[in-house]
Amino acid sequence: MDFDVILAGGGLASGLAGLRLATRRPELRVAIVEAESRIGGDHIWSSFDSDMTPAQREWTAPLYVARWPRYDVRFPAFSRTLHHGYASARSANLDAAVRAAMPADCLLFGRKVRSLDATSVTLETGERLGARVVIDGRGHAPTTALELAWQKFVGLEIETLRPHGIEAPLIMDATVDQAEGYRFVYVLPWDERRLLIEDTYYSDSPDLDVETVKARIGDWALGAGLGPHGVVRSEQGVLPLALGGNIEALWDAGTPDVARLGMRAGLFHPLTGYSFPDAVRTADLLAGLPRFDPDLVYNAMRSHATRTWHGRRYYRMLARMLFRAADPPARYRVLQHFYRLPEALVARLYAGSSTRADKLRILAGRPPVPVGRALAVMLGVD
Repeated sequence: MDFDVILAGGGLASGLAGLRLATRRPELRVAIVEAESRIGGDHIWSSFDSDMTPAQREWTAPLYVARWPRYDVRFPAFSRTLHHGYASARSANLDAAVRAAMPADCLLFGRKVRSLDATSVTLETGERLGARVVIDGRGHAPTTALELAWQKFVGLEIETLRPHGIEAPLIMDATVDQAEGYRFVYVLPWDERRLLIEDTYYSDSPDLDVETVKARIGDWALGAGLGPHGVVRSEQGVLPLALGGNIEALWDAGTPDVARLGMRAGLFHPLTGYSFPDAVRTADLLAGLPRFDPDLVYNAMRSHATRTWHGRRYYRMLARMLFRAADPPARYRVLQHFYRLPEALVARLYAGSSTRADKLRILAGRPPVPVGRALAVMLGVD
């Protein structure tokens, strides 16, 4: 046995799990096996203050690069400022935190996984690593068990020659062209001259025309009066959104008896695609287990994933409302309707903790989509 725990894949979920285990369970020898040269790639992950507990905010604090006390949204019918805390973590910070917390010989970079089972990982080189427990965190994998749509985006981090004047995150600017379905521009102001601008699409297809979207970001920056600027970095992503499916079938289709976390486990908000809060909660759960044997870890992670999935049925219904009840150019009306509601209700939806009253309030009144289609979605089977 080479390790107590091997985390296969070095993305967000595995990075947070490794960091938390190193802090709370230092007696364990934990390894992360990652094909690339760093933890987490090159990404920004954001979340609202109410998505996690104060204790979780505290232990993840070194990962954040910015916090804001409010954020803005814009829709064709109105604009609004919501006084609700928002924070963004950067993958470089996660990489640095993991390297500081874990021994260098437990961070196995440049190793691609060929196969794995509950107690071993075989690399593409043929080398075999043994462990008491192997956990698969290699990200989303194609599946027929879930009915998925996609949130895809391209982001450009720019630096302007003069102060841009944007003080708070612009979470959704849906005043942009909606011909391809629900589209919005997302803006994070790092400082007075640096911004992250993402052009995001809720789409039936995962295909992404990166160069076209980059050009649209340039057009948005021009229209926003940002003036001359340079591009500092870029990122892109295609994230799953869940419209329905069978979480048990997802787990049954995987490698038998191998625990999973992150996207691989189906742990992401079905309507927003946010995965950072889920990854934090999973890391806490894992670090709190009484012992690390394959059956206990597998059952704990599977139970957590399935409970979370079943508890989010309402949000999958809202996702179907967006994708199945609205014509693509009119999908923005679903979010426009939602953002007229009270701030606390909005916060609870993002956190996945909507009350019964919240759920009734969201669906009350004239629906922002054709009534017949809305009823068909509401009466449909998940």
